[in-house]
Amino acid sequence: MSTTDELNWFKSSYSGSQGDSCVEVACRPDVVHVRDSKEKDGPRFSVSQAAWADFIGYAAL
Repeated sequence: MSTTDELNWFKSSYSGSQGDSCVEVACRPDVVHVRDSKEKDGPRFSVSQAAWADFIGYAAL
């Protein structure tokens, strides 16, 4: 199993050029990891792919 240090993190294309106030995500087949882009070694959380899809759908409204 991979650690979150081995993941390919990315920011939203909507992030500003400074990257402030942004989250980064790393997708795996079964889970999406989320972290604060300003605190890469800080707290992280993970949600299922289904929960992430529901969140994205809600945020797009």
